Amino acid sequence: MGAQLNAYLMSEDARSQANFYVESLGGEILSVKTFSEAPGTPEAVKDKVMHLSLMVAGRNMLMISDSFEPVSSSRSISLALTYDNESEAKEAFAKLGEGGENKYPFALQPWGAYYGEVIDKFGVTWMITKP
Repeated sequence: MGAQLNAYLMSEDARSQANFYVESLGGEILSVKTFSEAPGTPEAVKDKVMHLSLMVAGRNMLMISDSFEPVSSSRSISLALTYDNESEAKEAFAKLGEGGENKYPFALQPWGAYYGEVIDKFGVTWMITKP
């Protein structure tokens, strides 16, 4: 039996968050479904995103949905990207950090890899590595 694990993020603005990731990491939005596609949806929420899928940083799938409740960030889960190229890793780290918080600078670490950690402006923690 096989399975694939994908990150599914809850957002206060799924479209803006997805666009930020496409701009920061490269990629494209593959699909957007709104609540207007569900029968009986109240007019006030028809434009909210029910499901958005995007491909970022190569072949990494992310999914995002608008939340009906305030979204709080959590340090219990991080998204980790491992790059083959140091300059691409530095660029992703810098772009994801725009408007966010750099927790650990992207630098060569004692274990021999480049590593940095950033919390983006949407509250998502990213760990960027170049072995």
